Amino acid sequence: MKTSEERLGFLVTDVARLLRQAFTQQLQADAGAGLTVAQVRALVQLARQEGLRQVDLAEHLDIQPITLARLLDSLQEEGLIERRADPHDRRAYQLYLTAAATPYLEEVRRHGEFLQQAALRGLDATQVAVLHSALIQMRANLAQMRQHSREDVS
Repeated sequence: MKTSEERLGFLVTDVARLLRQAFTQQLQADAGAGLTVAQVRALVQLARQEGLRQVDLAEHLDIQPITLARLLDSLQEEGLIERRADPHDRRAYQLYLTAAATPYLEEVRRHGEFLQQAALRGLDATQVAVLHSALIQMRANLAQMRQHSREDVS
């Protein structure tokens, strides 16, 4: 039987934690970045899905909406995002990046590429492809379980 440290969930969590820590260290060492990790996460998610509503972004980031609101206020004050009224819901806002966010995202991408290379050192191209494919499938499986769980509650 595998020890708890070797089980998949623990291993994936440890790798994610170490990646986050290394990214935070790089971000803090880069005096020009000027953003927190939470702000970076929000910008990256918006780069993936511009037009998200605040409540949906909070869910993607796994943070409380009130926490996100404060974070978005600071990003808006910095001129990195803009809130636009949701045409389908007067109470909601959709979020969009501004052109000023581009240099920050390029810097984040540079840090991410460096970390990815460091994390994958010692793996050949086939191993990397299999790992990538397996993680995508696992994410899809877990997202499907989550969706079914929500449907069962409704």
